[in-house]
Amino acid sequence: MTGEESLRPQSLMLTFLGDQVLGRDVCVYSGSVIDVFARAGIGEQATRSTLTRMVGRDLLRRQREGRRMYFGLTERSEAVLRDGEQRIWQAGAVNRRWDGTWTLLGFSLPESWQRQRHDLRSRLTWSGFGPLFNGLWIAPGEADVSALVAELGLSAHVKVFRAHADTGMDIGQMIEETWELSDLAGRYEGFGRRWQAWEDDLPDADDALVLRLRLQTEWLQIVRRDPRLPVEHLPDDWPAEQAEKTFRTVHERLSPLVRDASERLLDLVPARPQA
Repeated sequence: MTGEESLRPQSLMLTFLGDQVLGRDVCVYSGSVIDVFARAGIGEQATRSTLTRMVGRDLLRRQREGRRMYFGLTERSEAVLRDGEQRIWQAGAVNRRWDGTWTLLGFSLPESWQRQRHDLRSRLTWSGFGPLFNGLWIAPGEADVSALVAELGLSAHVKVFRAHADTGMDIGQMIEETWELSDLAGRYEGFGRRWQAWEDDLPDADDALVLRLRLQTEWLQIVRRDPRLPVEHLPDDWPAEQAEKTFRTVHERLSPLVRDASERLLDLVPARPQA
């Protein structure tokens, strides 16, 4: 399965909203969304279902204008999109500013709490942690997990510390044993192979909008899986930097075409204050 094939409609929708709606105080016509997503190979019914589900999850709000239905952001979706924006454009894929600090998180849960244990491990992995030992997880830098732990109702069962490695400890080996680096490296390499051709070629103007949606969605999925380990302790041929250069180059080349296509294809109206 290619990276493009694995992109879910909701992931593409969030990218679309981040591109076209975030920070502009506008709502977008459902017909415009259906048209753009059809160009991405997603049928009208799947697009409508995605819009409805996202309204139900408080990720979108509806605004009627005459007979037309428009969709705008909620506080929740704005927070999600700002986080993605920060992850792509500010944090980046290569961590060169690590100060030697690690966050250690220890937990001890009753044997019968299998679901809670699974949920905690999944959320920790998503937040950049790796399992140092069974009940002791570690992440680079000062990771704030207080909200995550509180949301799971596990504050009484979790202890969090800041730490530095002892002199002489092989941090590179610890990283190899704790995180699945080969899988992450493969994702970066695959991204580079898929998108390198677009560093030199340009699509038709209307195709650029969908192409950049796929580019950003795929890139965000990769960098969200990346715990941003300190680059000085990663293999010398770590592919994140080259992949990021490809991402930024292609994004920059597509952007003028996307601006033109957006003006032609999208029906936007000012967002009204919600009652």
